[in-house]
Amino acid sequence: MTQPIVNVYVLGGTITMAPGAKGITPQLTGDDLAAGLPALKDIAQLKVHTPFLKPGASLTMDEIAQVARDMAADVSAAGCVVVQGTDTIDETSFLLQLLYSGDGPVVMTGAMRGAAAPGADGPANLMAAVAVAASPQMQGCGVLVVLNDEIHHACAVEKMHKGLASAFQSPNGGPLGYYVEGGLRILRDMPAHKMPRFAPTRFGKIALIKTSLDDQPDLLAALPGLGYEGVVVEAMGAGHTSEKWAPALEAVADKMPVVLASRVMSGPVFRNTYGFPGSEIDLLGRGLVPAGWLSPHKARLLLSVAVGCGLDGQALSAAFEAFN
Repeated sequence: MTQPIVNVYVLGGTITMAPGAKGITPQLTGDDLAAGLPALKDIAQLKVHTPFLKPGASLTMDEIAQVARDMAADVSAAGCVVVQGTDTIDETSFLLQLLYSGDGPVVMTGAMRGAAAPGADGPANLMAAVAVAASPQMQGCGVLVVLNDEIHHACAVEKMHKGLASAFQSPNGGPLGYYVEGGLRILRDMPAHKMPRFAPTRFGKIALIKTSLDDQPDLLAALPGLGYEGVVVEAMGAGHTSEKWAPALEAVADKMPVVLASRVMSGPVFRNTYGFPGSEIDLLGRGLVPAGWLSPHKARLLLSVAVGCGLDGQALSAAFEAFN
């Protein structure tokens, strides 16, 4: 039986890092990682690519878009694995979900411990990721994140701890399944078929502004002059700000799209419960767009893509409805 082909794109991150003069830095290529895990050959035929090596925090949206195009161009592959730094996997995976036009699964993975650290988790994560990408039952599932033997969907996963191997969780439903005893155990249906895909000609310049106790909204008025084309406000609770933020947000919403998200990771932004100034009813009535289940940083990516597609008004609101 012919083994499935899996493209592996290694972009850097802790999984590629080895000790240097001032701490660990990206050094290992994709070929190095594959050579250190010969059992991968028992799962799939690998095509390994190392376009660059950098920390996850330094990745750009344009670089991720190029990876999406490269993956879609190879129709011979059953699936793809993207190896990168865990700092931004919860963002880059969602961006790929919005951009990737192929049918095979894309599996993001990385490591929480460097390659030379005791208990390094990179090899096990890479093994599980390749197995998920090669599995016929994962066709059409979109973009997944696999670490610590857990399978998460890109739309739901968040990095919830700075250092533990179990750092990645899906607060609104848990993992989709597990990699156990060399096989997959899927707990529920994959949601990818319901997710919109986009082909932006560019990425919009979007701000992410966080609210906090007794904070001032002064930064909002400066955004248009700085060239921003939209803003996501990271509100409190169910989607609330101080009453003094409400008129400032309305003024900005007259000039650019403003998306209402929440710093609380579990649950959607409310729409019809609270009625005080700065509540979700008040803010949505002032023209803000609810982020639904999306975290603020994921909402920023969707808004950037939507603006890059030329969407505004009802079309832009409809893009967020898929996540409500």
